[in-house]
Amino acid sequence: MNPQVRHVEPMANYRLKIMFENDEIKEFDATPFLDKGIFNELKNENYFKQVRVSFGSVEWPNEQDFSKDTLYLLSTPLST
Repeated sequence: MNPQVRHVEPMANYRLKIMFENDEIKEFDATPFLDKGIFNELKNENYFKQVRVSFGSVEWPNEQDFSKDTLYLLSTPLST
């Protein structure tokens, strides 16, 4: 079972810095999803920055979200 998101921070170029409950810090690149349906709205950088932690994952005000599994498995570890 993959860990839940404890903290999320938007970064440049549609990336998210994510801290998981196991203290791992990873970077998630959202760019491959930006042309897919509801994620299209994330292209607006000001909107993208409104990301927040929700139920162990992340979401935006209009309910776009990524599961904790997607975030954990598709993210790259960041050196601390």
